[in-house]
Amino acid sequence: MRIAVLPEEVVAQIAAGEVVERPASVVKELLENAIDAGARQIRVAINGDGRTRIVVADDGSGIHTEEVETAFMRHATSKLRALDDLNRLQTLGFRGEALASIAAVSRVTLVTRHIDEQAGTRMLVEGGHLRERKSIGAPAGTVLTIENLFFNTPARLKFLKSENTEKRQITAVISRYSMAYPDVRAVLEQDGREIFRTHGSGFLGDVITSALGLEHGKQMVAVDNGEGERIRVYGYTSAPSLNRADRSRITLFVNGRWIVDNSLTYAVIQAYHTLLMTGRYPVAVLMIQVPPEDVDVNVHPTKAEVRFRDGDAVFAAIQKAVRRAVIEQAQTPGIFAGRFNASDSGARSWGDRYEAAQLDLSFDLIEPGQHARKQHVETASPDENDPTAIPYGPGAPLKPRTLPLLRVIGQVAASYIVAEGPAGLYLVDQHAAHERILYEQFMDEHARQGMIAQFALAAQTLHVSPDEARLLEDNLESLQAFGFEIEPFGPNAFVVRSVPAMLADRDPATVIGGILEDLYQGNKPGQARIEDKIVIRVCKQAAVKAGQILSLEQMQGLIRQLERCDSPLTCPHGRPTMIHMSSDQLEREFGRTGV
Repeated sequence: MRIAVLPEEVVAQIAAGEVVERPASVVKELLENAIDAGARQIRVAINGDGRTRIVVADDGSGIHTEEVETAFMRHATSKLRALDDLNRLQTLGFRGEALASIAAVSRVTLVTRHIDEQAGTRMLVEGGHLRERKSIGAPAGTVLTIENLFFNTPARLKFLKSENTEKRQITAVISRYSMAYPDVRAVLEQDGREIFRTHGSGFLGDVITSALGLEHGKQMVAVDNGEGERIRVYGYTSAPSLNRADRSRITLFVNGRWIVDNSLTYAVIQAYHTLLMTGRYPVAVLMIQVPPEDVDVNVHPTKAEVRFRDGDAVFAAIQKAVRRAVIEQAQTPGIFAGRFNASDSGARSWGDRYEAAQLDLSFDLIEPGQHARKQHVETASPDENDPTAIPYGPGAPLKPRTLPLLRVIGQVAASYIVAEGPAGLYLVDQHAAHERILYEQFMDEHARQGMIAQFALAAQTLHVSPDEARLLEDNLESLQAFGFEIEPFGPNAFVVRSVPAMLADRDPATVIGGILEDLYQGNKPGQARIEDKIVIRVCKQAAVKAGQILSLEQMQGLIRQLERCDSPLTCPHGRPTMIHMSSDQLEREFGRTGV
C-alpha cells in the first residue's frame, strides 16, 4: 500500500477516539469547559447510558457569536497562545480538541449567548459538518445537546460496557468535579430522574456527603497541611474503620484536575501502614495544590495524568498530611458515631444490638430437605471396623458425615479450633468453617423456598452514594429473594425493612455496604451470578469472627455441623477450613518412627 495523506474526516475521527472513549468522556470534557467558563450552575441530563442523548447546560460566560464556528475547529482554544503558557496554566482545558472531537462522532446542538451580547446563537453540527446556524434569544451561558454518539463509528459502540456501567461512569465524573469545585451547583438527571445534586455551598464536606453517602461521610477525617505550604494537601480521608477491597475510592486532584497516579495513590495507602489489614484500602478525596510551573499537564490525551518537577516532595506531603490526620483522629475518641441509628427515641437499632451479640452455634444436626451425598458406588461395602467410614444407602442419615467424628480439644489464638479424630489432628479455622456451614444452610433453605426474613421493629434509612444507589436498585429483586426487603426512599436513600434472619443482630448498613462492595468489583471467576455474591457476603457477615473466644460447647457444635457439610474442606471463597496432620506425620515430627 502506498503512502497517502489521510482525509480530514478520517483524521478527525481518529483524534476523537483519543479524547472521546465513552459517554462519560463527553460529560467530562463539557464539564471542564463549563467550569473554565466560570459557571456556577451546571445541569447534566442523559438518556439511557448517554449514547442516545446527553445535555450539559451551564450559566457561564457563553461564546461570542463570531467565535461559535471557530469553537468547533480542531486546536481552537481560548486558554493559551504559546507553549510557555502551559507553565502558567490555570484552566482545565487547553488543547482545543473537545468540541471538535465530540462533533466528529455525534450530532451536536449548541445554544449559547455571551454575557456581553443581546442575542444568542443556535448551531447544529453532525459528524463534524455544519448543518444549521441561526440567531435566537437565549439566556447567558451554553447548552450543548449530544445525540447519537458514535453513530458513524460503530466499532466504538462494540467496546462500550453495559448500560448500568456507563451510567455509573457518568455519575463518577459528576461526583469528582463536584468535589473539586464545591462552589459550583451541580445536578445530574438520568432518564428524567434526579439522582445527584450539590448545593454550591463551597464546603467540600457537603459534597463528600452527597457523593459518598451519609454513612461514609460520617467516617471521613479532615486533612489539611496548611495554606502556607508550597505543596498544599487538603480534603478528607477515611477513618480506619471505613475501608474497601480495592483502591478505586482514592480520588486525587491536582490544581482542580482529577488525575490517575499510582505513586500518589500509594502515598495515601502507605499513610495507613499498620492501621489497615493487608488487602484493604482507604477512601480518600484529596486536593493537591502546587505552583503551575511545577506540574506538566500535557502528558496524556485525556489529561488524566500529570508529571511533577519534584514527585518525591509531593509524595511526602500527601503521606505526612494523611498520616497526621488519621493518627490525630485515632487519639480523639468519640469523634465519629461509627454507626447510623435510624431513631434515637424509637426501638434500638440493629447496630445497637450488634455490639453485644453472641452467635448461637447450637443448630440442629439433621434438617429435612438435605440431599444425601452420592460419592460411593452402590455395590461398594463399607468397612464396619473403619471408624472413619461414612454411612450411605437407605439407612444413611439425611445429612451424612463427610468428615470423621472429631473431638474438640481447645482453641488457639481465639481463631482456630484444635480437634482430634481417628485420622490424626485437625486445626480448624472457625470463621471459614462457620462460613461454609452457613452457606450450605442458606442455599438449602433457598432451594426449599424457605428463606426466613427478620423484620425490624423500626425500619432503618440507608444513605449511599449515587453510583451505589444505581447498583442497589439494579439488584433489589435478587436481594429480596434472600430475605432483604429494601425500598427506595428519595434520592440515593433506601429504607431497610428486613434482612435474612441470620443477620438479625447485624448492622444492615454494614451488611448492605459489603454486598455493594462485592457487586461493584464485578464477577469473579467461579461467581458468575449476582446471587452467589449476595449469599457469600451474607454468610461472611454472619459467621463467627476470628478473635472471638468460644465455649467448648460452641466449638463442638460448630465441628458437628462442619462434619455434615457437603464440602467441608473449603469456605465459599475457596479458602481451606482446616489443616490435617495424620498420626503418622505427628510421629515423624516427634521422631517416634520406628520406635
